[in-house]
Amino acid sequence: MATNNGDVLMLEAAPEATKPWASAANAEVIDALPYIDDDYGNPLIKAEVDRLVEEEMRRSSKKPADFLKDLPPLPKFDFENCPVLGKEYERVRAGKPPVRIDFESRYKHELPPAGKKNDDAAWKQYLHKTQRSLQQKKIELENLEMMSKQGPEIWRQNNHRLEVFLTRMQRLAQEQNEEIEKVNRERKYHQQTTAYELNALSQEWRQLCVKNMEIQSACAVLETQIDSLKREASERGWNLEEKLESVKPLQSQ
Repeated sequence: MATNNGDVLMLEAAPEATKPWASAANAEVIDALPYIDDDYGNPLIKAEVDRLVEEEMRRSSKKPADFLKDLPPLPKFDFENCPVLGKEYERVRAGKPPVRIDFESRYKHELPPAGKKNDDAAWKQYLHKTQRSLQQKKIELENLEMMSKQGPEIWRQNNHRLEVFLTRMQRLAQEQNEEIEKVNRERKYHQQTTAYELNALSQEWRQLCVKNMEIQSACAVLETQIDSLKREASERGWNLEEKLESVKPLQSQ
């Protein structure tokens, strides 16, 4: 609200220059009292708040594409001591499928063809493949036997380690949740305690604003009356300035 001469009353919004938090340089400042601000339940206020939030996000210096910009860079992996792992790392980065190991041709054995029935080298190669296949089957049987004997106990030990790890992680998560809950309780307590003072100050501010408006209105009425009396005195030919000067000595006595 403004008067005819341009004076701004207290109920009128302050100029934008007095809102440093609204500038783009300070766009990341967050100021909210979620435990006592219940105006968001009003649909009109909610729509306005959502609009301001969207506008703030558009003007924000942080974008979804560079939200990791402030973090230190990842270390560069060096596979000089393990070139096989380096090749595998590059394959995964390139999105290529893994190289399939061909066991069939390695352990598959076939009789020499008819044209090499009397070739000693062909029979020796066939014998070596058969021995490799036999050794492979023997190793598989040993692994199955060891798994049948040691497998259940190994699984129990592994499950026990996983349970211990899970218990530790749950305890850490509970401790973090308790810290978060403690902070939230403190924030709620301080905000609710301060709400009475804020409401009292807000009510006092409204009363002062209304009082200032009443004073401004009364001053405007008095100024109108004075202007009317001056015009009436001028029409009657009275010199008010001389009368006021004659009154001043009397007032001083």
